[in-house]
Amino acid sequence: MIQGLSGPHLIVIVFIIVLLFGAPKLPALAKSLGQSARILKREVSSDDPVDGEGQTSEPTKPSGTTGAN
Repeated sequence: MIQGLSGPHLIVIVFIIVLLFGAPKLPALAKSLGQSARILKREVSSDDPVDGEGQTSEPTKPSGTTGAN
């Protein structure tokens, strides 16, 4: 898909992006894309189990407490 793109094609694509988003909004767009990429990278590389094994949804209570006050 990307293999057939040449210089003029890329220039047209960049021009369309500038028209759609406007020049002042492009730095904010790049920043949000970078943050999203960092979050995705962190989530993918985490050591947490994917299927939820070993995770508890409730915090553990200290032993010896009965829950009644």
